[in-house]
Amino acid sequence: MAQQKEITVAELFAGVGGFRLGLEGYSDPAHPEFAREAAGPFRTVWANQWEPPGTEARQFAWRCYEERFGEGSCVNEDINLVLDEYEAGQREIPGFEMLVGGFPCQDYSVAKPLPKAGGIEGKKGVLWWDIYRLLKLKKPRYLLLENVDRLLKSPASRRGRDFAIMLSCLNELGYSVEWRVINAAEYGMPQKRRRVYIFGVRDAERWDMRKRLLEDGVIARAFPVQPEVTRESNFALEGDAFELSQTFGVGLKVSPFQGSGIMQKGKVLTAKTVPVYDGEFQTLGDLAVPDSEVPEAFFIPKEKLAAWKDQRAAKKIERKKNGFTYLYSEGAMTWPDPLDRPARTILTGEGGAGASRMKHAIKGDSGRIRRLVPDELDQIQMFPKGWTDTGMTDSHRAFCMGNALVVEIPHRIGRRIVESDPRFEYAVVSLPE
Repeated sequence: MAQQKEITVAELFAGVGGFRLGLEGYSDPAHPEFAREAAGPFRTVWANQWEPPGTEARQFAWRCYEERFGEGSCVNEDINLVLDEYEAGQREIPGFEMLVGGFPCQDYSVAKPLPKAGGIEGKKGVLWWDIYRLLKLKKPRYLLLENVDRLLKSPASRRGRDFAIMLSCLNELGYSVEWRVINAAEYGMPQKRRRVYIFGVRDAERWDMRKRLLEDGVIARAFPVQPEVTRESNFALEGDAFELSQTFGVGLKVSPFQGSGIMQKGKVLTAKTVPVYDGEFQTLGDLAVPDSEVPEAFFIPKEKLAAWKDQRAAKKIERKKNGFTYLYSEGAMTWPDPLDRPARTILTGEGGAGASRMKHAIKGDSGRIRRLVPDELDQIQMFPKGWTDTGMTDSHRAFCMGNALVVEIPHRIGRRIVESDPRFEYAVVSLPE
């Protein structure tokens, strides 16, 4: 067998390049401070990042990507139109072996069935269908996707329907799939961020489902787990994506998809698992910069501290929706954010000086309470310090990090992808555990 030299990658919804950085690493003599080890011989050959509605002012993430990876490294156009042009023969997209991307949780329901030759059609503007189109057009060997963990149980009226549609689409295209909800902090990373990661292999050999789920799967080796007793289930996806769109989840109050799972040839094994990790843990305090480096605008004035603290208090609020009245409750949150624990989840609204329950506030080394600066947000997502310092505003830098992923997660998964590929028998032996 010829020795494989590299795995070529296409990155959709690229943001500021988290997947690329985690897989490909970074080496630029102009920025030695950003140096990062590659997960293996990955090389990104095509990327797309476009922020609606398409105005120049909204393309700050794309400009950061190009600043870090080079001019022309990322296509800044609506992916739906890009794929239309590709199918019409009006533009080129190079071949690649692996598709990666983090995409939003949307309504994936299938709009209508088409003749078998045409496949299925989803609702316009739902980015999953662009992933499906590109997979169908290019047929890469691997895929690695990231989404919010509620994907496994959405929508509320039809628990698990959306994920069932996704799995059906991937099954139709010949992919066997692993998925796992990973909380980065449970594996030593500096943020409590729960996201579902989906890894797929096209035309895979038959798997031992339970062993793949718990022991020898790519995700299982990257992020070891053990099962919770009696929380395992098997079932088959009955029907195609359109049929599942009409029937799956009807009457279910709980999604059948649990935090770990496997799908091959339409058969599903899913289980609740708990992390197994005995390494070091990073905390928010490990990444805090000295107050001497913090602009005055990030310190919360004394007269506003009470308003910030009040945002963290427990509360019960009566609300109305669709004619129904219900009680909305929030539990108390620690004030200020503790430095001896991982950060809470970074959200897109982390920037700005206004008081907010979800923004972080820490007591710095001067004793004053302040918001997190963008350099800290970069590091909480495990990007190099200053990665997003490319001329964008502090709020835009915070937005980018709220949309980003924890870079170490695709890095660890990438190492195991190379290790599992028989074409790379020589490759990962020397990499540290």
